[in-house]
Amino acid sequence: MTENEISNIIIGSAIEVHKQLGPGLLESAYQECLAYELKQKGLKVLREVPMPIVYKEIKLDHGYRLDLLVNSKVVIEIKSVEFISDIHEAQLLTYLKLGNFKLGLLLNFHTTVLKNGIKRMVNNL
Repeated sequence: MTENEISNIIIGSAIEVHKQLGPGLLESAYQECLAYELKQKGLKVLREVPMPIVYKEIKLDHGYRLDLLVNSKVVIEIKSVEFISDIHEAQLLTYLKLGNFKLGLLLNFHTTVLKNGIKRMVNNL
């Protein structure tokens, strides 16, 4: 399955979660429910995946974690904030680069319509 096919399933599942729960909950609630939806669709979902930083010759296990990693290809960063800022986008792009992933989705569930809270980001490797 390609990154684009996976992302289509993720977006549809995220919209379903948002329809059921609405805005205003903690990120952890959306993360749990989205992981459940994706697993129900047969996707492999890892939660809170450690993301070490390699600086020169040292590896720093600095506590960064991917919210969700789907089929070892697509990174999902979940937010529940008033608005997505540049730093949120930079965070996801950094995760894509550190993990050598091609595609990431930034999902902000604190919106009245989820499609307004979806940011698709590509790492041009």
